[in-house]
Amino acid sequence: MALFHLGSGGGMAKKKGWGRRILKGLAWLVGGFVGLTALLVLVLRFVPVPVSALMVERRVTSWTGSKPYAPHHRWVALDEISPNMGVAVIAAEDQNFPEHFGFDWQAIEKAYTHNEHSRRKRGASTVSQQTAKNLFLWESRSWVRKGFEVWFTLLLETEWSKRRILEVYLNIVEFGDGVYGVEAASRTYFGKPARQLTPSEAALLAAVLPNPHKYRVNAPSEYVRGRQAWILNQMRQLGGGQVVKELGT
Repeated sequence: MALFHLGSGGGMAKKKGWGRRILKGLAWLVGGFVGLTALLVLVLRFVPVPVSALMVERRVTSWTGSKPYAPHHRWVALDEISPNMGVAVIAAEDQNFPEHFGFDWQAIEKAYTHNEHSRRKRGASTVSQQTAKNLFLWESRSWVRKGFEVWFTLLLETEWSKRRILEVYLNIVEFGDGVYGVEAASRTYFGKPARQLTPSEAALLAAVLPNPHKYRVNAPSEYVRGRQAWILNQMRQLGGGQVVKELGT
């Protein structure tokens, strides 16, 4: 009996030892992820973003497609983008952008209530969330990806200013097939740099952002024109380009 108890105790000790090793390994893994992602976001606060996860995903997907894929992307500083464009995306996508800390809980509640009673689903992602998703993550609808989106959104709001978040968003958001960032979009669709965009042109670009593959800047549908008019009205009510100028540095 004594031998039996001794053997059993040794097995339990071995199991506890493996358990501690696993927990320790997980702690190192989580700590490493937190540290590396925090450092990455901090670095990207100061340097132009050369490529986003969405651009990479689109490139990989194009390898199996039949259409030629020629991406257009040119980084420009926020000061080189017309304030009309900044207020246009705020008016269209996230009117509480200057005030919230990454998540608009009021918009989330409204979207949840709407989606319970409508077949046409409404999103509530903020500009901060969309920046985190486009810059770091893959396209999918899963709780795992949503969890990463929350984490990166919190990092952006903690380590970046609102101006920097808007600057990166405007430089990586997709305006059409292979057209990334407002500078490329402005030159592609209007033949001029982004600093010269008029309110009407900025509103038209913002109007396609819910789905730039379904809605087209160069062939706007009646829905897109209606949305453009609505965005223009919202831009005026928000105070125009002054909204962008007042964002914290």
